[in-house]
Amino acid sequence: MSEHTLPTGVWDEDLTEEEIRDEERVFIVPENARKMRLDAFLGSVADFSRSRLKKLVEQGRCTVEGAICTDADTRVRPGWSVTLRLPGASEELTAEEGPLDIVYSDEDIAVVNKPAGLTMHPCPSCPKGTLVHRLLARFPGLALQEGPRPGIVHRLDKDTSGLVVIALSERARLRLIEDFAARRVHKTYLAVTRGVPSAEGGSDLPIGRHPVIKTRMAVVPEEKGGRSALTKWSTLYASPSGRFALLAVRIFTGRTHQIRVHLAQAGFPLWGDAVYGREDRHSPAARQLLHAWKLEFEHPVSGRPLCFLAPPPDDFPRAMLALEEKTRRVILTGMPGCGKSAVLEKLEERHIPVWSADKAVAVQYQPGADGWLLMRRRFGEAFFRADGTVDRAALTSLLAGTPGMRRELERLIHPLVRASMDEFFQKAESQGREAAVAEVPLWFETGWTCPGADITVIVCPDEVRHERLQRTRGWSAEKIAAVESWQWKQDEKIAAADLLIRNAGSLEELDAEVGRFLAELKEREQREEKALVETWRGLWSGEIPD
Repeated sequence: MSEHTLPTGVWDEDLTEEEIRDEERVFIVPENARKMRLDAFLGSVADFSRSRLKKLVEQGRCTVEGAICTDADTRVRPGWSVTLRLPGASEELTAEEGPLDIVYSDEDIAVVNKPAGLTMHPCPSCPKGTLVHRLLARFPGLALQEGPRPGIVHRLDKDTSGLVVIALSERARLRLIEDFAARRVHKTYLAVTRGVPSAEGGSDLPIGRHPVIKTRMAVVPEEKGGRSALTKWSTLYASPSGRFALLAVRIFTGRTHQIRVHLAQAGFPLWGDAVYGREDRHSPAARQLLHAWKLEFEHPVSGRPLCFLAPPPDDFPRAMLALEEKTRRVILTGMPGCGKSAVLEKLEERHIPVWSADKAVAVQYQPGADGWLLMRRRFGEAFFRADGTVDRAALTSLLAGTPGMRRELERLIHPLVRASMDEFFQKAESQGREAAVAEVPLWFETGWTCPGADITVIVCPDEVRHERLQRTRGWSAEKIAAVESWQWKQDEKIAAADLLIRNAGSLEELDAEVGRFLAELKEREQREEKALVETWRGLWSGEIPD
């Protein structure tokens, strides 16, 4: 019989023959427990309150060195064997109706897809409403088996979903116990981790009771009670953001909380696991995202090889989508006079955060700014007024006639502007904004990239643009031609764009066009989410990597 107590509840662990037949737990008193009170010693190894353990002792549920002991004040000695008989569920289990997803069944076994939140079998903390109670309603013959957990030969955590095999006959039960003990049953799980581990990984660190928190497991050296454990995993999907990964996890031993402990120890705890990860009020996962995905074994009677696969419940893709959610980044660009500023105003009216490269440049041109200092250091007084401000007209004239100077100025200013844009997007992300728009007139010309961004070009006929520039900014035809010569042609920008906003009419027409653009942006996002979910479903509906 095991010398290690188990916490109340159920676990990702195989059952031994002794555990199935008996609710007793045996503990050997270590050297450091010399002269401890009996109830204090039990409190250090069993997951019950001191008062409850004292009551169990007084009820005659404890034996010391084979003799019943009802005195909780008895002082224990190193090497003594202390047996505690835990009160199980009622002696007579009653069938309870409830949902039951039966994947397979015959006269000897059933394979069930257990939902998260359902306890496997009766225990002191959950005497009713378990999987066993539902199984009894569906398979009344289970009542003929001994003990409070008929048919249960391996276990899943209450909040772990997925496949379990149930022994419906005594011959199947005995053979399955042997197969689990000999590791002839292959179990593979799906897990969603915080962070992205390497493509392939594993752990063989021994696992035992946490030295301080008795309801938890931990990596414990074998000389201090840890038991050998082997876990291997492969990454099926890595989030581009690095927030999570979907793993296929194979366990070769059946230790309590093995996957959760090993992955947490490796630095990648499961999302939703507040025990081995961290509590997170904003976590999209209501439970640890762990699912018993695939179960392979030989039929205990016929010897026929069996393989069952159960895709995870809907909370897996829902949580993963929520973790993939990020502020949608939009780059707005176009030819001079196309109406970029007007589009930004329409977006701001809809409470969408916006940023302008032109305004960021203006900030850098202010006296004392980093850009201003760099320009003064490099170009001297060439285009500065007496008060130290930049003469934009003189600067434009110089740049038009000196291409080399324009490129040098861009090398000074563009990195500062890019840093401002990145900071804008990061702020929008931290605020949880659905979308953020950055207006960058020279987006294509700078060679900048923004992975995942929607590059949007404002399209406007040349004659309309030129008329606006002459009327509102006083640009001459020569200046328009000079500035446009620095840029890609409009047709080239359109060809490189993801989305378009057409602006050739009134402000009312532009407002409607901006509304259409936002609707198209939302539809684009929904299509991408649907494609992502289909990708995940393809992963967990297919074969597991070797």
